[in-house]
Amino acid sequence: MIIPYRKKMPQLLRCRRYFASSCQRYAQTLTEKIIQRHADSKKLVSCGDYISVKPAFCMSHDNSWPIALKFMELGAAEVHDARQIVCTLDHDVQNRSDKNLTKYRNIENFANKHGIDFYPAGRGIGHQIMVEEGYAYPFNLTVASDSHSNTYGGIGCLGTPIVRTDAAAIWATGKTWWQIPPVAEVQLTGSLPAGVTGKDVIIALCSAFGKDEVLNHACEFTGEGVAELSIDARLTIANMTTEWGALSGLFPVDERLIEWYKRLLEKVGPKHPRITQKAIDGLVEQAATMKADPGARYAKRLTLDLSTLSARVSGPNSVKISNTVEDLSRQNIRINKAYLLSCTNSRLSDLQAASRVLCPTGDLNKVLKVAPGVEFYVAAASSKVEQDAKNAKYWDILVKAGCKPLPAGCGPCIGLGTGLLEPGEVGISATNRNFKGRMGSKDALTYLASPVVVAASAVLGKIASPSEVLEVAKTESSEVKTTVTELQAPEVEVPESVEMLEGFPTKVMGELVFCDADNINTDGIYPGKYTYQDDVTKEQMAKVCMENYDPKFGKKVNAGDILISGYNFGTGSSREQAATAILAKGIKVVVSASFSNIFFRNSINNALLTLELPDLLQLLRTRYKDQECESTRRTGWFFNWDIVQSRISVNEGSFEGKEIFNRTVTPLSRNLQEIIVEGGLENWVKSQLK
Repeated sequence: MIIPYRKKMPQLLRCRRYFASSCQRYAQTLTEKIIQRHADSKKLVSCGDYISVKPAFCMSHDNSWPIALKFMELGAAEVHDARQIVCTLDHDVQNRSDKNLTKYRNIENFANKHGIDFYPAGRGIGHQIMVEEGYAYPFNLTVASDSHSNTYGGIGCLGTPIVRTDAAAIWATGKTWWQIPPVAEVQLTGSLPAGVTGKDVIIALCSAFGKDEVLNHACEFTGEGVAELSIDARLTIANMTTEWGALSGLFPVDERLIEWYKRLLEKVGPKHPRITQKAIDGLVEQAATMKADPGARYAKRLTLDLSTLSARVSGPNSVKISNTVEDLSRQNIRINKAYLLSCTNSRLSDLQAASRVLCPTGDLNKVLKVAPGVEFYVAAASSKVEQDAKNAKYWDILVKAGCKPLPAGCGPCIGLGTGLLEPGEVGISATNRNFKGRMGSKDALTYLASPVVVAASAVLGKIASPSEVLEVAKTESSEVKTTVTELQAPEVEVPESVEMLEGFPTKVMGELVFCDADNINTDGIYPGKYTYQDDVTKEQMAKVCMENYDPKFGKKVNAGDILISGYNFGTGSSREQAATAILAKGIKVVVSASFSNIFFRNSINNALLTLELPDLLQLLRTRYKDQECESTRRTGWFFNWDIVQSRISVNEGSFEGKEIFNRTVTPLSRNLQEIIVEGGLENWVKSQLK
């Protein structure tokens, strides 16, 4: 990602060009300490460093076969470390077509051939498996080719997403690249009121701090409020730091977590390969030093008073909008479908909480029924969770209430399988994303809420509070108390030039096409229903590019155009097709005020150039502020990127027309030029192997 050039870069822009020599070196955050353990260098690491890291584990799911194909295309014969890799099948588990079953067999055969740990369809969601089987473990770095690897932060493990090409490189070399992001401290104070859950905490954070305060940051949760949160609540919060815009969400290792592992050890038994008494004893020893140093440098500090929260609902179709459940209940919003599933909220405690709403007395003969006309879908996070729920009778209650069981896995959360939203329908879900079109039709409305709110809504047929079903007091609604403090960081000098690689293009030119929206997500760029169709041609990708965002996009945009959009472009899942579909459309450069880090990473890995130019976005928004809104608009402004001079100019009417914008940008670094020249990271790795 290229950012506007500044001699003295302001706080907002400094992070991607934060040179190692300028960082404060004597004190580290917890994020930096964990990365230090996995860095392929003994040099003390700090915010902004580009480093090579060796993750403890790397998980992939249904995308394992595309990764395997990339791995084989690299020319690698054997995986570097079979014990580092975990393959789980969890996304499209309801799909019994020959094509999908063949892909699943291919993944299993590849895993068996190379001695990789493999979990078949029905065993559960990959992130849940990584936690309950001890791959994601406190104080280690665990990555996954999935955007919700942030989940691992709930147990003090630095979890962060990678993309398919990165995963293939890890399979081949054991390593990948990472830039240490700025770290935000999120202080949780107070205690949660009765009936308020971890899901309500992250819904509140996403809306209260919904202006990209933590975009592309690593978040570290601190404060006395942390000790009040169950481990399942922490996992839920960490999971949805992805939707908040963060690269990771890390909780401390405290007594509550260690006790949780002791109970888990009793359950798995003494012969488990990773969850052992020795490992738990090690946590106790490490916890004293594996925490942020006094004086550790944070980019900003946010606070949230947990005691001011009430049960909340996110949406519709945005995690940045939320209201109290009581407010929405008064609006009498009827629902068609309810969902209790996903890596966010389908653990045992979630199924238990929902079953208590459906059966307040505990008498299985007095189970409340799902409202007529409402379909309530439930899937456990894993087969172990489902069996535990059956043993505790929670599953019986859910089924007796009229819930429709689905296999342990993802399914509707990503728009796959049974129970998707139809045009005009309204759904309420305990999942993590309510992006337009994510769980079915782009003409449906989706709300997010905790399991108890979802269950209460299913019973009453509208968005409803559990207090309307149970004989309990309503949670008091009050103003959510938050603060955000920008912390001073040293100003950083940016180099004025870098060596240009021979053969690199000297200019990129094209007409600007304006998609005037913030937070355009990967489902909007490349619809989820195509994600696991591995035989989609380049022409087909070009045709469906941006169709969920604007069905008219394909007819308005031509090859050679320059796409410009708002803040946090490319937020959402880790799918590489969000970048490759844009390339397939013939777009040379994407300009935005800011990018989701996962999209930035995919862009580099696939040779799509990106530029952050918030000033240019503001010029366009000023120009069109009084005109009728168009989702996609040809501007008649012509963009010229002089790469040799590191300068952007924009002219009106033609390339020789009146100049309306001129800006110097940071030069393209040589290693980035090499990746672009090679056509992406995959080809670059091939060249290195040769």
